[in-house]
Amino acid sequence: MTEHYYSNKTETQSEERTWQFTLKGETFRFTTDNAVFSKKEVDFGSRVLIEAFQPPEIEGDLLDLGCGYGPIGLSIAKANPDRIVYMVDINERAVELSRKNAEQNSIANVEVRVSDRLSQIEDIRFAAVLTNPPIRAGKRVVHSMFEEAHQSLIDKGELWVVIQKKQGAPSARKKLEELFGEVEVVDKQKRYYIFRAKKV
Repeated sequence: MTEHYYSNKTETQSEERTWQFTLKGETFRFTTDNAVFSKKEVDFGSRVLIEAFQPPEIEGDLLDLGCGYGPIGLSIAKANPDRIVYMVDINERAVELSRKNAEQNSIANVEVRVSDRLSQIEDIRFAAVLTNPPIRAGKRVVHSMFEEAHQSLIDKGELWVVIQKKQGAPSARKKLEELFGEVEVVDKQKRYYIFRAKKV
């Protein structure tokens, strides 16, 4: 069976490495490993999403959907200490790394869980959801993430998505427009689009 960074369990031998990276003006120490997404540096798409994100005016918790080893959720949690940031991923190794990275960066306002999409947090509602979706998992999985995120948002909550044009940005926008009352392109860099979809 072929393993992917969006697999639940991995048999790939562990080979942890730790490095530093600056996000939103803060320097983070990230420990990564084999079988997780973008293990050598924070990928460009996630960086654009992190820099573009502005928390909604409404109160409420935030969600990093598909958190990997944690750069999105942890940087957003650091910048918004008054909010709880939930971080979920199907990849058990990635979730353990997120927990380790939260601890070594002294970030306490996070809740990290193993979850296939939102299956383990169905009872929680959010003011905003951020995701750099696993495009290689296929359109059906990505679109179901959008659907579950929409259901999890409180009124006027927002879904923030980063996606490349060649990896399905047009179809992603169409799906978001079907689900949400309002969709806009907040930023575009090197063919990466940042969509903000507002639940109205």
